[in-house]
This record gives sequence, C-alpha cells and structure tokens, in this order.
Amino acid sequence: MALSDKQVSLNYADLLQRSRDAFDSGKTRPIEWRIGQLKQLARMLRETSADAVAAVASDLRKNKFETFLTEIDYILEEITHTLAHIKEWSATSKPSKGLANLFDSVEIRNDPYGVVLIIGTWNYPIQISLLPLVGAIAAGNCVIIKPSEMSMATSKYLSENFPKYMDTECYHIVTGGIEKTTELLKQRYDYIFYTGSTTVGKIVRDAANVHLTPVTLELGGKSPVYIDNTVDMTMAAKRIMWGKCVNSGQTCIAPDYILCTPEVQDKFIEEARKILKEWYGENPEMSADLARLISDKHYNRLVNFLNGNGKIAIGGNVNPKEKYISPTILIDVKQTDPIMQEEIFGPILPIININDANEAIKFIKSREKPLALYIFSQNKEIISTFLNKTSSGNALVNDTILHCAVETLPFGGVGHSGIGAYHGKYSYDTFTHKKGCLIRNYNKVAESLSQNRFPPYTDKKLTLLRLLLKKRNIPFMKYLPTLLIFGLGMLTIVIVQAALKEFEYTEERKV
Repeated sequence: MALSDKQVSLNYADLLQRSRDAFDSGKTRPIEWRIGQLKQLARMLRETSADAVAAVASDLRKNKFETFLTEIDYILEEITHTLAHIKEWSATSKPSKGLANLFDSVEIRNDPYGVVLIIGTWNYPIQISLLPLVGAIAAGNCVIIKPSEMSMATSKYLSENFPKYMDTECYHIVTGGIEKTTELLKQRYDYIFYTGSTTVGKIVRDAANVHLTPVTLELGGKSPVYIDNTVDMTMAAKRIMWGKCVNSGQTCIAPDYILCTPEVQDKFIEEARKILKEWYGENPEMSADLARLISDKHYNRLVNFLNGNGKIAIGGNVNPKEKYISPTILIDVKQTDPIMQEEIFGPILPIININDANEAIKFIKSREKPLALYIFSQNKEIISTFLNKTSSGNALVNDTILHCAVETLPFGGVGHSGIGAYHGKYSYDTFTHKKGCLIRNYNKVAESLSQNRFPPYTDKKLTLLRLLLKKRNIPFMKYLPTLLIFGLGMLTIVIVQAALKEFEYTEERKV
C-alpha cells in the first residue's frame, strides 16, 4: 500500500529522530567504533562486489573494469587512507596563542555535526553515495543516504546489503523518487551533502536555508580543455578521449568542450579517429567497453545536440533501443549553439576554434566557473597563465579525470560548479565542526595580567590592555609559560638560598 505524503513525512521525521537519539547516546563518538564501521563498509564492498558489478551493469551497462576502477576499488582505497589517518585527524590540536593567553590552554576539538543527509546521483551510483559516507563515519556522524531513483538496480543493491553490514541505528538507506526526496528535504538535518545538477543543487540549498543547515554541493558545469601545438598529440588525444568516453561521458568532470586553433583541431581529430578505432573497433556499438546512457530522456536530450550544433567530424551514430550514442566530435561549433549552454554529460565533444591562449582564457572567464579545467601544453608560461588567470574547482595539466584520484587534493567546485570539497582528509573536515576551546584557570599571575579589563575603566588600564593584546611574532611563545615558570622557580631557589645564607650569617654573629 502506498503511503500518503503525510505518512511519508511522519516516517522520515521518525527516522531522523531515531538517528538523532542514536547520535545523542554517544554511540558514534569512540574512534575504535568508527574504525569498526569503516571496516564493515569495506567488507560489504568486497563480499558483495559481484552483486555491485551486476547492479551497475543493469543501470548503465558499465563494464566490470570501470565499475571496479571508478566505484568499488575507489571507495576501498578511500577507506584504507582514512583508516591510516583517522586517529591523527581526530586528535585535539593545540594552536599558537598570544601573550594575553599565556597561562591558558587553547584547543581545537573535532566535533561531528550530528545527523547527516547524503543525496547520491546515478552516474556513479555506488561511489557518489558511499564515498562521502566514509568521511561522515570517520568524523562520528549518523547518516541517512538517499541513492538516486534513476539507478534502480544499484539503489536496490544498496538498500538490501547495507543494513546487513552497517549499524542499523546510526546508518540508513532511504529509497524512492523525487516526491520522497522532497519530503526528506523538509526535515531538519545537521549537515546535507548533495551531488548532482546545479538546478537541483539550488533546490537543496533553499531547503537547507530554512534551518540554516550547512551544505556541500558537488555540482557540475562545462569543463573546458585547452590544447596547443606543443603537446604530444597522440598522448593528448588518448587522455582526452578516455576522459570523455569513460562511463559514456556521464561524468561531472568529463571534458565538456575543446578550445584550440584550427591547425590543432585537425591534428586532434586525426589522432582521435585512430584511437577510437583501436579501442572500440569498426563498430563501437558492439564493444563491451562502452557504457550506455541512463534513460530515454537523457538519450533524447543528447540526440538533439547532434542537430544544428556544428558539423559531425567523428561518430554521430545512435540507437534509441540501446540508448546508445557513439563517441562523437563536433566541429564548427559556435559559443551561442545550444550544446554550449548546458553541461553535455554524454559522449559528445564539441570543438571551438580560438586564435591563442589569451582568447581561450577570455572565453573561459566569460562563462560560469567550471568544476575542472584541463590544460594541454608543454609551455610552462602558458600553463602558469591559465592557472593564475582562471578560476575552477580543480585544474589538471596534460591529462583528464585523474586529479580526483589524488586523496591529498580537495575535490569540489566553485560558484555554479559547487560549494565545499571532499576526498581524504577534506571529507573528514567536511563533516567535522572545528570547535575552538579556551580553557582558563584561577592562576594569580594570569589574573593580574587581565584584571585591567574590569571597570572602572581608565586610560592607564587601556594602555596596559593594548600592550597585552598586541599581536607579536614570537616563535617561542608557546614555550614561554614553561620558561616563566622555570624562571620563577629558579628565582625562588635563589631567594631561598640567599635567605638561608643570611640566616646562617646572622646565627654565626650571634655565636
């Protein structure tokens, strides 16, 4: 029996309250407990990998190779990295302090936010749901995960297997369509992490603003590729076409369009044609290495881009039954064409001609800030100019996609391409509130230093306070309290010794 909107809302409110009760119980606080849950997540991925591969293949006809590379192993490596550093990341840090807090303890404690909502998407249905979960678990939060309803088989895989391995009080999978996501967003969370389109990202942000809930929005955008004539074109074309063809272009950081001169364009197309034949044969549709598009709606949107958007130089073959579009390169594309107005998210790669790097930079800066910027050049000055004069979520020189596999780099957007970042320690930090703590005592010396703050106010007190609060770059400031105590101790010894000598001298004179 279908539930009414009111019943669904009540169910979600109850789920959220149970999660909050679990968090408030302190269950997620111990580091060893978090480590245990991360190990359980890894165990689930290892023991159910065959089911995971089958689910993703059902949704996207993605090859086993890509599923392990971009989904299963990707998350397992993130877990391994997190387990190696979780104790270090979770430790209370002791920042520097000024003269005014000489005798105080200054700390930064890592507090979990509480109950976190993670909304996944369909293009990497396991990775996008579980990768942020790793950071949320490590930070000590309870989590509600909403996988995409479009990747139905993977959503079912997660909902069936997740409760068998993970703590069922602290971690939950919620399935359903847009209406259920809408009801889910009406609840009050302590943090929301969303991956998907900019359009839906704005809706999530609006819902979060009702309760002033902090968010991370991992969105998309048109990630440009600049190529000049200094590159090794065979290698450059391989790296660009792989970035475009993996998951059939349904990747938020896939190369979206190329900026190059007509001369470079001709060389690129020549190499791309050879490479596609080498990878997928004479008929790419028969290759087991090319994924399919997620839905008829998405397929039809992309097919429309093949008409009236420049000229097809390579590819352009389609099959609605298979939701298949061959890897396609378009030339003679204008920046006003429809294909240049939204993220493509498919195996179509338009080329726009420019005269030089400065024109390319001007073009990029005239548009919304991209999630990724790809620069193909061996000219260090050109590379530096792009990195200095453009703004993007991330940048990668002479390759595509691979920056997201470097766990020590933050991954995230800027402006329309997103808010916040994650991966590695940045995932842990995303789900952690840095709580600053000043811990004072009743030290008489410390009180004498700060007593001038109390009324009645005088100019003398103001002068003394300004002197006390003045910022000074003293490298050994953190050791100053120890040195002062040591100095006071030595002074006390000297005074006591002097007093004893005076006493002995006095006693001798009496004799």
